[in-house]
This record gives sequence, structure tokens and C-alpha cells, in this order.
Amino acid sequence: MPGPAYAGRPRFDIADIVRRHLPQLEAEVYLTPAQRRALSAIALCRTAALGGHLDVCRSCGFERPAYNSCCNRHCPKCQALAQEQWIDARSKQILPVRHFHVVFTLPAELRPLAKYRPQEVFNALFRATTETLLELGETRLKARLGVTMVLHTWTREIKFHPHVHTIVTAGGLNLGGIGWQPASSKYLFPVKVMGALLRGKMMDALRALQARGVFDGADLLRDPQGFDALMARLARTNWLVYAKKPFRRVDHVLQYLGRYTHRVAISNSRLLDVTEAAVKFRTKDGKTTTVPPVEFLRRFIQHVLPDGFHKIRHAGLYASANVANGSLDAARAAVAPAETTTAPDESTAVLEPSWDERMLKLTGRDVNLCPRCGSCLDHVPLPSPTCPNDSPCAPPMRPP
Repeated sequence: MPGPAYAGRPRFDIADIVRRHLPQLEAEVYLTPAQRRALSAIALCRTAALGGHLDVCRSCGFERPAYNSCCNRHCPKCQALAQEQWIDARSKQILPVRHFHVVFTLPAELRPLAKYRPQEVFNALFRATTETLLELGETRLKARLGVTMVLHTWTREIKFHPHVHTIVTAGGLNLGGIGWQPASSKYLFPVKVMGALLRGKMMDALRALQARGVFDGADLLRDPQGFDALMARLARTNWLVYAKKPFRRVDHVLQYLGRYTHRVAISNSRLLDVTEAAVKFRTKDGKTTTVPPVEFLRRFIQHVLPDGFHKIRHAGLYASANVANGSLDAARAAVAPAETTTAPDESTAVLEPSWDERMLKLTGRDVNLCPRCGSCLDHVPLPSPTCPNDSPCAPPMRPP
């Protein structure tokens, strides 16, 4: 399997597992177009198939190829820069107040439907989560909250377990729009109240989807009474909502949330051993799991989201409409009235950091300097892969 890794890089790479075991996976499991594209991109990421450039040092003769990234959101090698860019963008909008971390989990009874119609069920979960938080904010605090949500679908064993992480302001702009109404310093809302409200809203959404025929053909509902029986079970289930203590510093909120927004089901750094017969990886609390490579890939593809699906969403004060209409600025003025909210002029505007500046910040490595002698590197473009019509190729549906 994989040979020695470059210094500072994980020893094993999910891409190697994909390249070696994808044919067997395809023989056993139906892959959606989105899953096929994700696996193809991961297999080709940072290889000559995607083109790149050659780093050349004129002083000492050092040379190394640097191949392009696939930029697929499910690729474990392509998230660090995207995460930093997201954090920079959100730092301009997040309010300087405490934030709670609240997790809303889809019950196990609904996981088969979520696999069958992921886009519809996940959209319903986002809407129910949004309505639950905003409704409680208006009825209990008489205020509009700021909410950022991120969908995760995995456990540490890479099993299917959909849940939404939310970062919620500890208070909100009062409904009159002229003052800040703080929440309790200990908790946002009772978790049982949030769970019950989420359950009711999700059940209403599921009934609407069933009436539209969205779940027609689902194995879970082949019995004519299957949907009614499912609703009865859900009505008796306590829906799990978990709330953590609030963050006091905004920079902690952003760094914490950034880890969630661009996390994928499993990173290369968690792989402990990869052979022809097994993949061993870390889970939590010092424990490990070992599965056959095809089972590892089968678990991995469960977490490939539908094309065009937005797994990061904002609501309340953080929704784009409230950013545009001035509600977010009004909230900022209410919590920090001494701070100016005017946009900087051209003489004071801060330029966005470049790609190489971000890499230096993330890794401490200057990609423009020779690692051998410290001289400046020349970046010589490598020929880009071309299609038969001599135009640049997109990644194929499967690796060669």
C-alpha cells in the first residue's frame, strides 16, 4: 500500500484507498453521481492528472512538482484554506457577544429516510432547527437571535448519524429593533423544550413530504401503514438536543466553529494503518476501529452531500436578509455602541491575504522559499491535462 509520506504529512492517505478499492466498491454498492465525483476528485487530488507547477531553485538546483488540489468539499486534503477563508469572512459579521453551542440530532428512526431522500430530509431539519430557535427567541426573550448552523452526518466510527451544530447568540436584538436583550448566563433555553418543539416541526415537515410523494418507494414505508407507524414512534421519542456552555470570546467562537464548518467525515491524520485487508483508524477516547477497505469506503460515501446542497446556513440576525436590511448593524450598535460601523475607505481597507500568505499562517512554511537553501523559488507551470478537443479537462467521473 502507501509508501513513506513527506515530512509533516500523514503517513496514510484516503486517496490511496480509493484508487485501490474503488472497483470493488462499485461492484458492491450503487454510487450516486455526487459520490462518484467526490471519490474521483479525492483520488486525483494533488496528482499530475490535475496539472500544477514545478518549484525550481536557481541557486541550489532543488526541484519539486506541486500539483493542483481538487477543491472538492469532501476531500480531506482541501479544507484548511477554505476554513481560514470562511473564518476571515465571518469575523466581519459575528457579533461581539457570548454564543451557545447547541446540537440538534435526527432520531435513529429517521436515518433510513434521510439516506433515501437526503436533500429533502436535511432541508427539513435545517428549517425545523431554525424555526425552533427563532420562535423561542421571540417568545421567551422577545428578541431575534443570530444563528449559524452546520450539518454533520457522521460519528467518529464514520457511521450515519445526521445532526446540526448551531452557534447561537446569547441574546438578541429586541423586537422593537432598538436594544439588546441578553439571555441567561447559564443556558439558552431548556433542552427538553427545544427537543419537543423540534419534534413537532419535523413531524409536520415529514407529513408534508409524504403527502407530496417524496418518500414513495422507500423500503421503510412499503407497508401501507408504515408511515403512520413511524409517526407514532417519533411522537413517543425524546428528540435529543444538547447544549454546551457559552463561549465568552468571539475569536474562540470562530476558531471552534471553523473546525466544524469544513470538517469531513474522517481526516488522513486519523488513519493508523492501511493494508490490503483492513483500515485501522482512531475514533475517540484513545479507541480505534478496524474495517475492511471497501467497508471503510462504503461508510465514507454515506457522508457525500447532494450536489448544490448548502451544509452551512445562517438564520435570524446572521441571515443575509438581515445583514442587508441593517438589522445586524443595529444589533452590533446595541451591544457595542462605542464602536463605529462605517466601512473603511480605500486608504484604510485591509487587503485579503493571498494563498501563499494563508499557507504561511497555517503551516509556518513559505511556499516561495527553497526548503534546502532558503532562496526564492521559481514556479514553472506544468502542462495542463487536455481533453481530445485541446481544452482543459475537468476531473473525470472516475480515476484512470
